[in-house]
Amino acid sequence: MNTIAPDWLWVFFVVSVLVALFIDFVVLRKQGAHAVSVKEALNWSIVWVALSFAFNGLFWWAVAQDHGTAVANVKATEFLTGYLIEKSLAVDNIFVFLMIFTYFAVPPAYQKRVLMIGIIGAIVLRTVMILLGSWLVAQFHWLLYVFGAFLLITGIKMWWASGQEPNLEDNPALKLLRRLMPVSKSFDGEKFFTIENGKRIATPLLLVVALVGVIDVIFAVDSIPAIFAITTDPFIVLTSNIFAILGLRAMYFLLAAMATKFHLLSYGLAVILAFIGTKMLLIDVVKIPVFASLGVVAAILAITMILSVRTAPKLPARRPGE
Repeated sequence: MNTIAPDWLWVFFVVSVLVALFIDFVVLRKQGAHAVSVKEALNWSIVWVALSFAFNGLFWWAVAQDHGTAVANVKATEFLTGYLIEKSLAVDNIFVFLMIFTYFAVPPAYQKRVLMIGIIGAIVLRTVMILLGSWLVAQFHWLLYVFGAFLLITGIKMWWASGQEPNLEDNPALKLLRRLMPVSKSFDGEKFFTIENGKRIATPLLLVVALVGVIDVIFAVDSIPAIFAITTDPFIVLTSNIFAILGLRAMYFLLAAMATKFHLLSYGLAVILAFIGTKMLLIDVVKIPVFASLGVVAAILAITMILSVRTAPKLPARRPGE
């Protein structure tokens, strides 16, 4: 697996992620169980995005020192494009998480812990999948065609499924989890296990964590091949993915407050997946520049969000005192 990043930048990246997670955990523990406000979610979202851009700036500088500014410009754009793709696909994750929390009536004060555990699991899972995928692509170039066909089909299926109300009750993963573990009827704070009729059984919160983990595996299978259409450099694939995930908790609480405003986003994501899949299928025929890919992805997201805001259903007017 060849990468353009120097060894010291790999070390810096790993240390930065560990420090960021440690700080997040410390803040989470000090705050305790509480509902996250929109202002708090917005501030944390800005912090995570700023850190991602700062890291990309450092990456550009490191590549420019060894390979020149022209190469650095291309590689930094690959990171930005990959980050934007993974961030936009993470939004789809968020709406599924919102559906899960709503279905299980998870109190907002307990949602933070579930998301934090989900983020840790996602980082470990995606690191393994990306490193393995990078090695496979380096050994078997034809896998890019498989990824491309998969993303194109996924994009078409997502388009047809957009606008339909998902039925969590029929989810096979949920049915399997309920068969594997007895679950109490009510929450017991932030505990994953409780005592009921003298027996130690799982609480609904543990079921929610398990289901979030299963959902993330499913989304990882969709999102990771997408970035291989932009670059096969394992460092860029991994870092853009992880930085997109790090801000997932804050972005969840931000978007959960305005979910109805982006009701057309799934259509935009379907088009992005179809575009990336087509790009991979044509990789040996037509070389689409990374700058063009970034422009297409950004344009699709911008158009989708503008149309979503303009056609969003109006919320009922608030009564005095609400």
